Amino acid sequence: MSRRLCLVTGASAGIGAAFARVYASHGYDVFLTARRQERLDTLAAELRLHYGVEAFTVAADLSKPGAVDTVLSAVIAEGRDIDVLINNAGYGLPGSYAATAWSEQQAFLQVMTVSVAEFAHKVLPGMIDRRFGRIVNVASLAGMVPGSAGHTLYGATKALLVRFSQSLHQETLGTGVHVTALCPGFTYSEFHDVNGVRDEMADLPAWLWLGADEVAGIGYEAVEANRAVAVSGAPNKAIAAFAKLIPDDWAMALISGQTRKFRKL
Repeated sequence: MSRRLCLVTGASAGIGAAFARVYASHGYDVFLTARRQERLDTLAAELRLHYGVEAFTVAADLSKPGAVDTVLSAVIAEGRDIDVLINNAGYGLPGSYAATAWSEQQAFLQVMTVSVAEFAHKVLPGMIDRRFGRIVNVASLAGMVPGSAGHTLYGATKALLVRFSQSLHQETLGTGVHVTALCPGFTYSEFHDVNGVRDEMADLPAWLWLGADEVAGIGYEAVEANRAVAVSGAPNKAIAAFAKLIPDDWAMALISGQTRKFRKL
């Protein structure tokens, strides 16, 4: 095939589906993976119809060891190489650390960090050999501010993705491979519905929110420009900058007062 291929994880909704649309609109074939096969198939049909590209799907649960190889084997079976990797799959795990089961935390880490690192490790050599590649690790504004109560490992995993992306960015300079950590703030998607805090989110001002399509567009432009880190939206950029300027204990106090309003412990 003459068209390049973009692999999107967590592609069944939200930012992942938006990334699939962005890359299809730029003439990329897409390979979609998530847990919900029906959602993937519906999106694939939409992309074929609207953009005239090839769209492939494979259902996989990235909390399970071996899932990354399942996805990559499906790509190989189509005789394709991955030119763009969008590491988007993710979720929140409500509750305090002590009140949640270790099996839940372990699965969370597998999705949020291990699968991300594994996908990147396994596709990067081919990208370097072909002198072209794009990797977007969808992190979060939560990875750029001090941690808070509840969703205990969420900010920690997102901070890891920021630092991981910065290191990969440095390692791949001059190779034709671009690496970006995309750090969205509040985004209209299913994320808060899954976590059961949609009603609490309704109290936040509208200017804090961005649409998933807008966030994905920012990510596309950032990785094309080879920016190591991209924070979406002016308010989020201001928050990230402010968090760097003030002492951590002040920032933690501010965050604690806000997050307890919309996180369930």
